[in-house]
Amino acid sequence: MKFFFLIIALLLLENSLFSQNQNISDGAYFDGEPYLVIDPANSQHLVAAWMGFQLANKITINTSYSDDGGITWSSPIWQAHQTVGNTSADVSMGYDLNGNLYMAYIDYDDVNFLNGAIYVRKSIDGGVNWGTAVEATSMTDCPNQACIDRPWIAIDKSGGVNDGAVYITSMNADQPTISLPPYHPYLSVSTDNGVSFSNPRYLDTLSFNAGSTITQPMPSPLVTSGGIFMAIYPSYEPINQGPFAHLYIAQSTSAGADINHLDAYSGSGNPISNSFLKKGSLFKSDPSDPNHLAYFFLKETSSDVDVYFMESFDAGINWTAQQRVNQDPLGNGKLQDLVWADFDLDGDLAVCWRDRRNGGTNTYQTDTEIYAVVRWKDSINFSPDFPISDQLIQHDDVLDGKGNDFMNVNFLNDTIYAVWGDVRTGILSIYINKISAIDGTNSIHLISKESLSAFTIYPIPSIDKIYIKENIKIDSYKIINENGQEIMSGNEFTENGLSISMLASGIYQIYFYTDKSIEKSTFIKE
Repeated sequence: MKFFFLIIALLLLENSLFSQNQNISDGAYFDGEPYLVIDPANSQHLVAAWMGFQLANKITINTSYSDDGGITWSSPIWQAHQTVGNTSADVSMGYDLNGNLYMAYIDYDDVNFLNGAIYVRKSIDGGVNWGTAVEATSMTDCPNQACIDRPWIAIDKSGGVNDGAVYITSMNADQPTISLPPYHPYLSVSTDNGVSFSNPRYLDTLSFNAGSTITQPMPSPLVTSGGIFMAIYPSYEPINQGPFAHLYIAQSTSAGADINHLDAYSGSGNPISNSFLKKGSLFKSDPSDPNHLAYFFLKETSSDVDVYFMESFDAGINWTAQQRVNQDPLGNGKLQDLVWADFDLDGDLAVCWRDRRNGGTNTYQTDTEIYAVVRWKDSINFSPDFPISDQLIQHDDVLDGKGNDFMNVNFLNDTIYAVWGDVRTGILSIYINKISAIDGTNSIHLISKESLSAFTIYPIPSIDKIYIKENIKIDSYKIINENGQEIMSGNEFTENGLSISMLASGIYQIYFYTDKSIEKSTFIKE
């Protein structure tokens, strides 16, 4: 029988479930919301993407790749905005069976909302180069809805009739003056390898409406190993659908042309009271069993917010009882959030989250770590939970705002690859840990580190040479133009300055690498 649980905790009063479509850096340096993929043909080739603040260019989407399993990373590639003055957000990626890599993100006017769309770029060389941005969903496709927030990507890798289909789901932006009820989850699909996308359509229907109460009914999509597209989304429509909130599953075997629905859950309860917590839920499928689905969410009991999980073994018709994932003392008041999970190819499961059990207070604004558990395919129980991050991280108020709303996890060959935003250096940067679920051996590396403090460049503007005021040994440098391209690099930057006479007029960013840090400054060449 279906298990009825306190789903309202995930649904009601969640007006900012994943509403990070803002200039969240607010002038401070920011690298956050990372996403990670592993090349299915080469487990040593990793690609990371994230949101990064760029001087005079707001938030851009940055990507980097590693050919040694995450130890070293390429210089970031910045994706140019579609319109000058725009900002970008909400990146996700996925491979198809042929080794093509797709990346979806938003590029939009965050001031007046005069333009905005979800774009998809394709890479045929594992993120070394990216193709032209293709529009998947535009604000003009959904008047009075702004249906471009939180685009998740899901790709059919089944080898079946819809193999290679690229699915993009999205929801209404958290903008009350331009997103009007009723609210909907959306879907756009490409069946030509990312060349074009269908006009966005509602994932909900009259009998399975998301409703007018939940202003951002975020869908979480997947494609099963059997080639069935599914997306789970919240609903609360008490007049037409009864007093309970629901979780509905939209599914399609025709690449989104036809959609039917399952009423997966219903229930009532209390909303999660702490507005700072990153509450987004997650829907995953087991590659070894197309009928095995899992749903991850937060639940609050007596001011104690924990990570919970439920699963279905019959393609979403029936669900198990909820199970608490984190294993610190129940009812201790410690708040957990930022849940992510992944199945490996043979059905083992890893779950990660941001943990506060060792923080000094029972608040959101306390020290945190990244924790994980593993459950093997032939077991009914999770392993003891364990930290993935290597130290207790002091809270920074950059995490109080909207943004940094997700981390990302890949589970492959009994190894967990986890990426997250970390403020240990006083600025939000992207870290990765590659950790064996068998013996616990691990390796933490910094993918992106930018500094709020910058070396002082003079003179500005410059004609022939630039200098720095700081008396410090610089091991190497690189210069990036306004398009995010590396155009100059070297191993020495001395008191004699650096010649820039060969550069065209414009604004440039320069990175300085020392034995302790990476610093960044901006200069103008006349």
